[in-house]
Amino acid sequence: MKSSMLGVARTLRPTATLTQSWRASSGTRLGVKHYSTVLESNARGLVLRSAEDGQQINTLLSKFWLRDNCRCQSCVNQDTMQRNYDTFKIPADVETAEISPKNDGVEITWNDSHKSYYPWSWFYETLTAGSNSRPLAQQEKKLWGAEIAQSPPEVPFESIVDAKDGKGLGDLTDKIRTYGLCFVTNTPATPEASEKLLETIGPIRNTHYGGFYDFIPDLALADTAYTNLALAAHTDTTYFTEPAGLQAFHLLSHTPPPNQRPEEALGGQSLLVDGFHAVSLLKQESPVDYETLRRVKVPWHASGNQGVAIAPDRAYPVIEGDSSLHRIRWNNDDRGVIPLDVDVNAWYKAARKWNEILTRKETEYWFQLTPGRMLIFDNWRVLHGRSAFEGLRRICGGYINRDDFISRWKTSNFERDEVISHNMQLR
Repeated sequence: MKSSMLGVARTLRPTATLTQSWRASSGTRLGVKHYSTVLESNARGLVLRSAEDGQQINTLLSKFWLRDNCRCQSCVNQDTMQRNYDTFKIPADVETAEISPKNDGVEITWNDSHKSYYPWSWFYETLTAGSNSRPLAQQEKKLWGAEIAQSPPEVPFESIVDAKDGKGLGDLTDKIRTYGLCFVTNTPATPEASEKLLETIGPIRNTHYGGFYDFIPDLALADTAYTNLALAAHTDTTYFTEPAGLQAFHLLSHTPPPNQRPEEALGGQSLLVDGFHAVSLLKQESPVDYETLRRVKVPWHASGNQGVAIAPDRAYPVIEGDSSLHRIRWNNDDRGVIPLDVDVNAWYKAARKWNEILTRKETEYWFQLTPGRMLIFDNWRVLHGRSAFEGLRRICGGYINRDDFISRWKTSNFERDEVISHNMQLR
């Protein structure tokens, strides 16, 4: 049996009881939940007793908390889901006058004559907020190595842009959430189509390099990414307090240098590494090194452009996360000085082990970018790089903020009511 306390309540008069089977709205991943709900008063206060699939949950409710969370139309703007009232004008000693069960919820009349209505499904969401069973809180990450080359995740462009429904967009965002990457096939090889595709996910993020990018090698931009040099697997924008959430690349063209035949190899293979998979290997093979990269906070910076000297609000470790993995922040080129108040030799030892895992043949996914096959990946998880190349490559793409991506993933894969309920109860 589980029990929880949501504040302290006094004695109440009535009891509302309802036993039912509740089916989640179409499109959610909850399936069918069978539970009984009893709202009753006793010597301790207002008690919500809920039995879900045989598991009993008793919750002692604060009357003020319950009144503050009234779901009625006069208290909550149904368009914005924002409160329409001043919480602190509710009497601190508010009491219930009557509790009336309904088919899909319970109505409570308070001693100030206000009537509140609470759907049983809202109680269910509240009771299970933060539990591992909640689908929005739990999303399986499928780790991968070089073997993903056999069947990389992909979604066709026409199922996303100007599609009649949101299934394609839901598929795209869910694959990025699950694998950390997804290719969008049949993407017209134009910057206009590429930009339109990205904007279906969220607003394109502006940085000191601009917003949506469409570039050829140009060292005037003061970053090796804008050259034809090889790049080791790395995270972009480690120097921001919040690094870019998603990143996208679409190769529009690759022309050979003068006097070279088009069929000759030009290089420029792309590299992806699943950073979460690399962390799992590091933790398994060298727990001490894992703890070092998780514990030691490292300075990061962007200092190549005149008038630009960007650094995060504080130093951040390479591996972020405690009970669950949150984010990877790794770009050795943009790393600052390891502070001397830590065991620097231990950090370099751990970083060497980390680099060795990142560069293993079995962890590296190499492929060739081609026009019409746009790549979108999770910059918090997947590290990217490339081999050196010859000729002139034109690539477009952009960044999308993490919060915008997660919002689109939620709204394209779950019912709106479920998303709002989850967002209101994040812990």
